[in-house]
Amino acid sequence: MAEQMMNGGLDAAAGQSETARPGLIAAMKGSEKAAILMLALGQERSARIFRSLQEDEVRDISKAMSVLGIVQADRVEAVCNEFAEKYSSADGFVGSYETTEDYLKRALPAEVVEKIMEDIRGPSGRSVWAKMGNMPEATLANYLRNEQPQTVAVILSYIAPAHVARVLTLFPEEFATDVIMRILHMSPVSKDVLESLEMTLRKELIMAFGRSTKRDSYAFVAEVYNNFDRKTEASLTEKLGLLSEEDMEKVNQLKFTFDDIKRLTPDDMMRVMAAINRDGEAKSRLPLALKAANQTVRELFFKCMSKRAAGLLEDEIRGMGAVRLRDAEAAQMELIVLIKGLANDGEIDISPSSSEDEIIE
Repeated sequence: MAEQMMNGGLDAAAGQSETARPGLIAAMKGSEKAAILMLALGQERSARIFRSLQEDEVRDISKAMSVLGIVQADRVEAVCNEFAEKYSSADGFVGSYETTEDYLKRALPAEVVEKIMEDIRGPSGRSVWAKMGNMPEATLANYLRNEQPQTVAVILSYIAPAHVARVLTLFPEEFATDVIMRILHMSPVSKDVLESLEMTLRKELIMAFGRSTKRDSYAFVAEVYNNFDRKTEASLTEKLGLLSEEDMEKVNQLKFTFDDIKRLTPDDMMRVMAAINRDGEAKSRLPLALKAANQTVRELFFKCMSKRAAGLLEDEIRGMGAVRLRDAEAAQMELIVLIKGLANDGEIDISPSSSEDEIIE
């Protein structure tokens, strides 16, 4: 909110006042003006403002602040005067969908503005869904368990798969399986229905404590399954398979588990190993991840190392003693995220078809 005030307000006021000396700051971005204003306020006052901003707003202002260099006194004065003149009126100002849209239309093409405004005001508005995605899974599960499975399916389809997985593990298995089936076969929901649902959620959830296009339901459920622990995954895989073997097969084709590393070609494995070595945290998690892996998967990693390095890693794994399966699976998930990142960047191929090229020795 504060960034919107400083960014939009300062930009809108540029060039409207002689006192503000617009020529000095007319070409400046809102984030740059905000950075100058924060520096002028001093560390203590700026700290209070930073605490009220969103993470992306803090990042934008901080980035601008870090490259300001020396700011002449007249430029600082122009920014402060512009801000003061814009907001010194006793009437204050009003932020609304309409004023936001007016600001955007001055800077962006109409089709871009329409897309942004739809994302802000429509059923895909991020405020409600983002807050739900940040709610403790137990709180969200307790709320949803009293809803109809179809309603639960619609709500969960707008939340990150990792969070959905944790919520589903708190439901009875029959209910969780029903919800998964409904996500897989969900028809596009009308805008009016989603707007009504969002309004209800805002009233019932946000007071108590997005996406405008339909995602691939099978890919979404596959991501959810990727985030289950092994026991839950096995149990719900069996139950979903009994309901629909075809659906479960499609989900399985899109899943990527730690055991699916066997799909990777030797060249892709070398790329994965190089990425792990570049990432200090991933490298430190590798022994724990391999602790719970089968010997075939371990050997794939060992082959990407020198004999000495592989021997040291194997000794480290043995020396760890007993570890909690949950911790090992968490380490594996971190490496899966890294591997999927490489796949998304086109550096490796993790598609199911690559399993046909597995090498058996």
